[in-house]
Amino acid sequence: MTINEIQDQIIEEFAAFDDWMDKYALLIEMGNSLEPLDESFKTVNNLIEGCQSRVWLQADRVEGRILFRGESDAVIVKGIISLLIKALSGHRPQEILDAQLYFIDRIGLREHLSPTRSNGLAAMLKQMKMYALAFSLEKKE
Repeated sequence: MTINEIQDQIIEEFAAFDDWMDKYALLIEMGNSLEPLDESFKTVNNLIEGCQSRVWLQADRVEGRILFRGESDAVIVKGIISLLIKALSGHRPQEILDAQLYFIDRIGLREHLSPTRSNGLAAMLKQMKMYALAFSLEKKE
């Protein structure tokens, strides 16, 4: 499935709800369904700078694709990182670098986040793109 197909799927999931309290509940549910990050990955190196709450992001390249895992100590933020992981994990570095994540605006997420959470979202996305860039510059296996 392409990144855009996944984004369309996310938009469809959120379109089922009109009320933002229901959308927050879906976001929290998505975060809670995220597989817990192993304690060994909860390091300073995996901590995302620019987030008010603590967010860890682990990236590994497997057969040319980047697999992201993450976690946060805040429920809404954990939901946000789960959305980004859902959209970007399992794709090749160049696909991630080229991706325009339109689902964030289409579901209304950006306008319903506090300024600090918006900054955190931008920091998470930037870190994921940085991993993609780093992996794209490595020698091919």
